[in-house]
Amino acid sequence: MNKLNELSALLESRSEQYIGLSDRIWELAELRFQETESARLHADQLEAAGFRVQRGVADLPTAFVAEAGEGGPVIGILGEYDALSGLSQESGALVCMPSQDIPNGNGHGCGHHLLGTAAHAAAVTVKELLEKSGKPGRVRFYGCPAEEGGSGKTYMARAGLFDDVDAVLTWHPASYTATWTQASLANLQASFRFKGVAAHAANAPHLGRSALDAVELMNVGSNYLREHVPSDVRFHYAVTNTGGTSPNVVQADAEVLYLIRAPQNAQVEDLYARIQRIAQGAALMTDTQVEVVFDKACSNYMPNRAVNDVLDEVLRELGTPDYSEEDEQAAKGLFGVISDNDVASASSNLGQVLRKPKPLFQGIGDYQPNDSRIMYGSTDVGDVSWVAPTAQFWGACYAYGTPFHSWQMVSQGKLGYAHKGMLFAAKALAATAYRLMDMPETLANAKAELHEARNGEPYRCPIPPEIQPRKA
Repeated sequence: MNKLNELSALLESRSEQYIGLSDRIWELAELRFQETESARLHADQLEAAGFRVQRGVADLPTAFVAEAGEGGPVIGILGEYDALSGLSQESGALVCMPSQDIPNGNGHGCGHHLLGTAAHAAAVTVKELLEKSGKPGRVRFYGCPAEEGGSGKTYMARAGLFDDVDAVLTWHPASYTATWTQASLANLQASFRFKGVAAHAANAPHLGRSALDAVELMNVGSNYLREHVPSDVRFHYAVTNTGGTSPNVVQADAEVLYLIRAPQNAQVEDLYARIQRIAQGAALMTDTQVEVVFDKACSNYMPNRAVNDVLDEVLRELGTPDYSEEDEQAAKGLFGVISDNDVASASSNLGQVLRKPKPLFQGIGDYQPNDSRIMYGSTDVGDVSWVAPTAQFWGACYAYGTPFHSWQMVSQGKLGYAHKGMLFAAKALAATAYRLMDMPETLANAKAELHEARNGEPYRCPIPPEIQPRKA
C-alpha cells in the first residue's frame, strides 16, 4: 500500500498536465492513421520526460515506441489516440449537439483520448519509480494508431514490435470498472468493387450492366448465408458507393465494404472465402466485374489469467475514484439521457445485474477469471495478446450505461469524472507494471499460459505482408 501511495502522489503531482493532454487530443479528434498531432504530442512529452523514442515504427507515420529503464523485465503499456468520424459533440451537452469548435466533425466516441493519456501517465510514473529504486526493468509505451477500423497494433505485431516483451497492459474507458476476462472476435474488412456499363435507364437499359444491382444481389446472398454460420459469427456491410444519385442512369460503378467477425482467425478466413464466392456469383448474375480489396484484419483477444490476477488485485486495492458532488450531479444529468436498454446492457457486460444503479459506478466488478463468454466486438489488442501475455481492464469514466460510439460518450470526454477515471486507470496500469517487475515466476507462468493457449503454434499475422494500411 505504501508503494501505491507513492505512485498515486507522483501521478497526482502531474494531473493537470495529463488532463490538458487528454483534452487537447479530444479537441483534435483525428481519425485512423491521420493522428499526426496527437501522436506528436504524446511522443514529444515522453521524450521530454527522458524516454528513448522511436517514431514511425512498423512503417506507420503515427506509430511510435517510447522506452525507459535498463535491463530486467520489459513491461509494455498500450496507448491509443484515434477518434471516430461524424461524432463531434459539445462538451457536457445533454442533447446531441455537434461541436462548433471541432471543424473536422469527428469525436472521441470510444474514449481513446483518455486511454492513451492514462497509459502515457502510467509509463512516466513507472520510469520514475524505477529510477528511485535503482532496480532493473524497462517500461515501454506503445503509441498505437488506428484501433478504429485500421488495426494499427496488428501491423505493429507483424513488424515484431512485441516479440521481446514479458507482459503487456492496457485498459479501455467504459461506464464501469472490471478486469477484462472475455475473449473477443477476430475480424477482417474488405471492399467489393463492382464495375459495369453505364447506359440510359429508359432509352437503352438493355445496353447497361448495373454495378449497383451486383452490390444489392451480393448483400441479399450474404444475408441468406446468415442461416448457415455459427451463432457467434457476425458480418456487417456498408454501401460506400452507389454509383451516383441519378436514377435514370444504369450505374457503372458501385462498392460495398464488409466487416467479418468470428471467434478464430481460421473461421474468419473461411467466411471471407464464402462471401467472396457470393460476390463472384453476383457479378455473374449481372454480367459485371468485381474486384476484392483487402483492407485490414485483427486476431481474437486472449486474456492471460496469470497477468489478470495481478491486475485485478491492484484494482481492488485502489477501490474507486473520489468523486465530488459536482461529479455526481454532472453524471446524473448524462445518466438521464441514456436508455434503459443501454443501462441493462452494461450490467450484462459485467456479468451481473445491478438494480437501480447509480449514475457513477462504485467499486470493482466481479472477477471472473474463467469467463467463457465472448465479447462480440473486436480489438487489435488481440494480435498483441497472441505475441505477449496481455491483460486489460474496463475503467469507469462515463455515466453508467453510456453506450460506446455515441454522442453521449463524446459529451462526457472532458468532464471531471472522466478525468478522475483516467487518472485511476493510470494508477492501476503503473502499479501493475511495477509489481510485475518483481514477479519473475508470474511472468514465466504467463508465457507458459500463452504458449498453451496457442497450442504451441507461432503467431501468424492475419494481414498479408503485401497489404499496407489505408487512411480513413
